Amino acid sequence: MGIETSVIFQIAGIGIIVAFLNTILKQFKKDDFANWVTLIGFIYVLFLLTTYVQDLFLKIKDVFLFQ
Repeated sequence: MGIETSVIFQIAGIGIIVAFLNTILKQFKKDDFANWVTLIGFIYVLFLLTTYVQDLFLKIKDVFLFQ
């Protein structure tokens, strides 16, 4: 169930790329595009983590014996 280190590095890499693009776009006065890049990066990370969240809920269900 443990989260792999590659996933942590992927999330960090996406965060760095999104922050870089956000800064560049804001300097060029493209605030709308900067906000879209941030939102798309956030949604991508959420989809990346859905399997881990699902595993977490299954473990919680097993621990508390909900059936």
